[in-house]
Amino acid sequence: MAATQVHASENSRGISTESPSGSDSNCPPSDLHPIYGVGSWIWDSETRNKQTCRLWTSFHIPKGSPVADARLRMTADNGYRVFLDGQEIGRGSDYRTLSDYDLRGVVTPGHHALAVEAFNDNLGAGMVLGLRAILEDGQVIEVASDQKWFIAPESDPDWLKRTTAGKSWPHAKLVSEFMTGPWKRKPDHLVQVPAPQPRPPVEFWQKGGFQIALVSVSGVVVLVCLRLMMQLAAQLKAQRLLQRERARIARDIHDDLGAGLTQLVLLGEVARSEMPGKEESRGQITQLCENARSLMITLDEIVWAVNSRRDTLKDFATYMCKYAQAFLQSTSIRCRLDVEPDLPAINFDLPVRRNLFQAVKEAINNAARHSGATELFLRIHRNGSTVIVVVEDNGKGFDPVAADPERNGLTNMAQRMEEVGGIHRIVSRPGAGCRVEFRINLTAAQQWRFWWSKWRFGRPATRDKASGSAPVALAPAPHSAGNQP
Repeated sequence: MAATQVHASENSRGISTESPSGSDSNCPPSDLHPIYGVGSWIWDSETRNKQTCRLWTSFHIPKGSPVADARLRMTADNGYRVFLDGQEIGRGSDYRTLSDYDLRGVVTPGHHALAVEAFNDNLGAGMVLGLRAILEDGQVIEVASDQKWFIAPESDPDWLKRTTAGKSWPHAKLVSEFMTGPWKRKPDHLVQVPAPQPRPPVEFWQKGGFQIALVSVSGVVVLVCLRLMMQLAAQLKAQRLLQRERARIARDIHDDLGAGLTQLVLLGEVARSEMPGKEESRGQITQLCENARSLMITLDEIVWAVNSRRDTLKDFATYMCKYAQAFLQSTSIRCRLDVEPDLPAINFDLPVRRNLFQAVKEAINNAARHSGATELFLRIHRNGSTVIVVVEDNGKGFDPVAADPERNGLTNMAQRMEEVGGIHRIVSRPGAGCRVEFRINLTAAQQWRFWWSKWRFGRPATRDKASGSAPVALAPAPHSAGNQP
């Protein structure tokens, strides 16, 4: 470390062309020139033309001692770059010009490294420098260019980042005192250089470790995205194949089983018409024909559910209305429809529409068997992404709390709605009809079914009596059939 002199100087602030210590005999002698405030000319032990010399030293400002003023003066023959703590603070190219650098705000309490990269064009070479820092408590720190500086070899690429000199670094050579030898004449100019801007702190995102981590995470994200894209492409392909297979199955069921059942009904009708008058045999054949027709209706429902070309909300509403009208046609209940016009053909895939259809079908069946109603309203509306289906009758009603859920199929309705993430509500009281409302959010249905299937994975296929959620029984409200057409 270069020698520094510390002494009290109450009247000194900065380096001037006057003696910094004045005539005060109590001040220790300074290594700096009394007028120009620099040390001696120093260089490497060997001088060559086209030579670059790297000079280095360090100094220390006591902790807790704020710096009131700090100035550095220097020049070199022929050019130089000067660094403080690895940051370049100035450069020059004429040894006859002495540069005066204002380092207030740059020199702070703590350890500092001062480095100069000087260049010699030809003949004599040297560098002269003086640093004077005045602390607020009156102390003065001086750094002069002398033989205590070090020469950093060119083999050390990190010499500007060092805080201590290398063990093998040689000391600088004292070439000449200031204004002696080849540089007898005084400087032609004294140039004032403003204080450099303090080096901004290195943010965490500018550090190499963070950038490497960011690149690594980005690479992992890209790989994951590529994998997800491949999985999505495979799923889309599988979905197209599944839809094609569903269409084929629906077509085969309709063409083969449907035709076979139709033929069976026709043969039964013919056999019954040609059979001699035995009431017992004719009754059995009639029962056989009725069972075949019931199977045809069930088969038609299966074909509708399986057919991928019917996976829309509009198709569901159309089929639900046709079913309700056909089912209630043979009863004394008048079917009234209240369907939102222009329902969109948005996706309403198989598991959702099948479970909703079965739940609504159960509600219509309960009304036909137990309500004693004269009118039944089927309402299908949409509120945003939520589909609302209401089955309402003007029958005798019942108490939902006291009703047997197994006998009335209430457990089945609750179970089917739970499987697709929907809800159902029953509002009824004795003598005031019954209103069953089903709600399904289409955007959440697929995600709900995924987690439902994960939860149900590996569970027994048999359904426990308590496995379905009980219907939501609201407070009894007066029945209002409305004036719907």
